Amino acid sequence: MEQKTSYLAEEKIGILMGKYAVPCIISLLVGALYNVVDQIFIANADYLGSFGNAANTVVFPLTVIALAVAVMIGDGCCAFVSLSLGKKELSDARKSVGNSVTAVIAGSVVLCAIYLIFADPIITLFGGTVNSETFSYSKEYFFWITLGIPFYMFGQALNPIIRADGSPKFAMVSTLAGAVINIILDPIFIFSLKWGMKGAALATVIGQVITAALAVFYLFRMKTVKPSKKDFRIDIHILRRTPTLGMTSFLSQISLVAAMAAINNMIRKYGASDPVFGQEEYAQIPMAVIGIVMKFFQIVISIVVGLSAGCIPIAGFNMGACLKNRVRSLFTRLLAAEAIVGAVALIIAEFFPQALINIFGAANESAYYTEFALKSFRIYLCMVIFACINKSCFIFLQALGKAASSTLLSVIREVVFGVGFAILLPIFFGLDGVLYSMPVSDILTFAITTVLIVKTYRELGGRKNSSKIQKDAPQNAH
Repeated sequence: MEQKTSYLAEEKIGILMGKYAVPCIISLLVGALYNVVDQIFIANADYLGSFGNAANTVVFPLTVIALAVAVMIGDGCCAFVSLSLGKKELSDARKSVGNSVTAVIAGSVVLCAIYLIFADPIITLFGGTVNSETFSYSKEYFFWITLGIPFYMFGQALNPIIRADGSPKFAMVSTLAGAVINIILDPIFIFSLKWGMKGAALATVIGQVITAALAVFYLFRMKTVKPSKKDFRIDIHILRRTPTLGMTSFLSQISLVAAMAAINNMIRKYGASDPVFGQEEYAQIPMAVIGIVMKFFQIVISIVVGLSAGCIPIAGFNMGACLKNRVRSLFTRLLAAEAIVGAVALIIAEFFPQALINIFGAANESAYYTEFALKSFRIYLCMVIFACINKSCFIFLQALGKAASSTLLSVIREVVFGVGFAILLPIFFGLDGVLYSMPVSDILTFAITTVLIVKTYRELGGRKNSSKIQKDAPQNAH
C-alpha cells in the first residue's frame, strides 16, 4: 500500500495535477453534458423549442439536489480516504468506502420516493407554472428523470471514491461511457421516435445506468482500499466524519439549488410584469434563456471543480503526511489555473454569446429571445473569474480538512448572497436584477475568499514540516 501511495509525496506537483485533475475534469464535464446535451436537442426540436428548454431549466435544480447528496458522500469519502492513507490508517479508509456505498444507496431510494410522491408541488416550487406548456413538459421530463435518480447518485458518489483509490482514468471512462450513450440515444428518441421530453429523459437515464454498472464493477476490484463485507455495516464514527468532509461539496450544490429556485421564481414574477415577457407566448423565454446561461456556467464550473477535486487526494495525503510545502505549491498552481479558466470563459461570454445561443436553437426563436440571451450572458457572467477562484478555494479548504471555513464560505456565497440578491435586486431593476445578482455575489465573496487565501498561505508556510515521509521525500516543492 505504501508503494502505491508514496508517489503522492514524491512525484512533482505538476505531474500529479495532470494525472488526477485532468481525468476528474473530463469526468465532471461529461457528467454536466447529460443535462446540457438534453437541452441542446430539446431546443432544436421544433415541436419542443423554448417550452421544452424552460422545462429543462425547471427540472435541472432537482437533479442538482440528487448530485449534492451524492458528492457530499463521494467527495467526503475521497477526502477521508486520502487523509487516512497519509496517516497509514487503512482500516478507516476501508470503512469509509463501505459506509459511503451503503449511505448513497439508502439516500437515493428515499429521494426518489419523495420526488415521485410530491412531483407537482416540487415543480411548482421551481417555477414550472410560468405557463401551461412549460408545466406539462416539466412534469413529463421530471417523472422519467426521477426513475434514474438511484443510478445517477450511485455513479456520481463512486466517481471520487474511485479516484481516491488511485484510478482517475477509470472514473473518467465510466462517466464518459454513460454520456456517449446519452448523446447517441438523444437524437434517436427526440427526432426519430418523437418521444419528446420522455425521450430526452430516457436517454439520460440509460446512460446513468451504464455509469453505475461500471462503478459496481470497479467496487469489487478496488486496488488500494478493498472494503470487506463488514465495512459496509454502518459505523457511526466513520459515517459522521465522512459527510463532514464532504459538506462543502453538498452545500455548494444545494445552495445553488436555493439560488436557482429564487431566480426561477423571480423570473416568473417579474417576467409577468414585463411588457414583452408578460405575454403568454413569450412568458417562457426568460426561464429558457437563464437555463442556457447556467448550462454554459455549469460547463465552466465543471472544469473548475474538476481541477480542485482532482487535487483532493494530493492535498489530503500531503497534509496527512505534514508535507505543507508541497500543499502550498499545489495551492499556488491551482489558483493560477482557475484564474485562466475564468478568463477564457469571460472572453467567450462577452465576445461570442451569439455562437452560444445558436447552439441552443436561437434560430427557431423570436428576436426577443436573442436580445435577452445576449444581454444575459454578458451581465450574468461578467465576474466569472472571481466565481472560478471562489469555487476552487471552497474545495481546496475542504481537502485540507477545514470543513468549517469551507462550509461557511460556501453558505455565504450561495445562500446569503446568491439567494439574497436574487430576491432583492429585481425589486429595483426588474428582470435585469436577476442577472446582476450573480456578479454582485461573486465580487463580495471574492473579498472574503482573499482573506482566507492569505490565511491559508500563512498556515502552510508558517511551520516546518515534520514527518518521517518528509525526511524521505525531496525537500523542494517541485
